[in-house]
Amino acid sequence: MRPDAVHAVIAVKNLDRAKSRLADRLPAPERSRLVLAMLSDTVTAALAAGLGSVTVVTPDERVADTVRALGADVHPDPSAAAPSHGDSDGLNTALASAAAAVRRRHDAADVLALQADLPALRAAELRAMLAAAPRTGRSVVVDHTGHGTAALLARAPESAGTDSPTSATADDSALRPRFGPDSARRHRESGAVELSGDWPGLRLDVDTAADLECALALEVGAATAALLADIGWPVAVHEKLIRRCATATHVC
Repeated sequence: MRPDAVHAVIAVKNLDRAKSRLADRLPAPERSRLVLAMLSDTVTAALAAGLGSVTVVTPDERVADTVRALGADVHPDPSAAAPSHGDSDGLNTALASAAAAVRRRHDAADVLALQADLPALRAAELRAMLAAAPRTGRSVVVDHTGHGTAALLARAPESAGTDSPTSATADDSALRPRFGPDSARRHRESGAVELSGDWPGLRLDVDTAADLECALALEVGAATAALLADIGWPVAVHEKLIRRCATATHVC
């Protein structure tokens, strides 16, 4: 399939709530800067892959300003008007809202929900994943832990010979995000097909210091590299960590 037929959506919460699992290594201001840097590299890779558009849904003006400068669109966070409870901090509501807006703008577009923290993502990985995905329905890329979701793709609805999709086809083509704890299983159970492929940068969302070191081993994008150099994060990856990454059941 052509990448320009695919439109990505990414959800980012307020920066002051970002990456709490790195609090023992980085103070809040530097965690916010890291989130912005990783998001910048994710958006840059998605645009470089030739996607039709990238839309970021966020309540944070700093995030909005950053991604607009990169060429991404911004969608207002629906939780700002109607706070969501029990929805992984409103992530699924935000992604569903952005996906619906994208399809209104681009007719029956293929929609790809991406994690915001993929600093080692490569454009070639995204293109390869899209080429491997089924032509209909939903598919999921499981993250490096084996439990989370790095990406969720929903193909455009098919008309089935009419001016509008049938209800079954429309349901199959809806994004229906299930992000949160054990999201890979929940996406599979909701009908998404799991994709296999050697896409380590796509699968490596960063939540912990170990994740960040693994991303450095793969080579992070320019924004994340510059930020880590500026804050003095150790760039050298220890041999012990490399061995642990290489022998783990998941891909670093």
